[in-house]
Amino acid sequence: MRERIRAYLKTLEMGGASPHTCRAYGADLRQFAAFLEGRAEAPVRLEALDPQTIRAFVAALLTAGDARRTVGRKLAAVRGLFQFCCREGILKANPARVVPSPRGPQRLPRYLTVDEAAQLLAAPPGGTPGALRDRALFEVAYSSGLRVAELTGLDLRDLDLEEGLVRVMGKGRRERVVPLGARAVAALKAYLARRPELAARQSGGTAALFLNRAGGRLTARSVARRLAAGLARAGLHGRITPHGLRHSFATHLLDAGADLRAIQEMLGHAQLSTTQRYTHLHLDRLMEVYDRAHPKA
Repeated sequence: MRERIRAYLKTLEMGGASPHTCRAYGADLRQFAAFLEGRAEAPVRLEALDPQTIRAFVAALLTAGDARRTVGRKLAAVRGLFQFCCREGILKANPARVVPSPRGPQRLPRYLTVDEAAQLLAAPPGGTPGALRDRALFEVAYSSGLRVAELTGLDLRDLDLEEGLVRVMGKGRRERVVPLGARAVAALKAYLARRPELAARQSGGTAALFLNRAGGRLTARSVARRLAAGLARAGLHGRITPHGLRHSFATHLLDAGADLRAIQEMLGHAQLSTTQRYTHLHLDRLMEVYDRAHPKA
């Protein structure tokens, strides 16, 4: 079982899946293997697994308090493993295909209002290289709607400040070009003037755009910490996560009348249905305004 998991994860990695996806699926499948081993007295054989066993795994996760969305992701990892085994000729059928994902309410992460976004970006950043990096980081995240992994994965060569564009490698190794706002370009230029001070702290140098104090590539966890500090400085304690800046970007574009297809392209969503979640949010806000303003509402 565990050998098959390692082979499947290697295939994912070679197929262009992000390191984050590989880590998450690896943890999910190891949990699945541990669940099976805890139920069996003999070594687990994949050929012997049936849908009832997988339903029991789903039920155990829900009983343990896992969120339905988390359980759905873990079930997707299990389905992927069995599909891989079918392609390799190890299994004749995928027993996880008939097990439905638990349904739950579709909730978007919290986002900033336009005024709150302006408040975050207007807070005095300070003049140190790290402070200028943070300002550029927030401006780019809000200006272009990048995922946090896409932000930290940016290299210097991905920027075209003359044209105000950034090249992004998204999920599934899909590349896209996204516009940068004028404020984001100005913040990047200010940071790049001081970036060598951070780069000099690491021997050999690095092509990464956003650097940490040691001169290495900034991590997603560091971005979350820097955003929390920036929110606190702006008086917006604990309002959103880094992904919330992405949702703020999409929500504010939609509120201003931007085309949904254009937003899909900028966000890098493979399916328009993913972007269409924002229309539900938009309609909810329209109904709030209607209920508050219409004399007969």
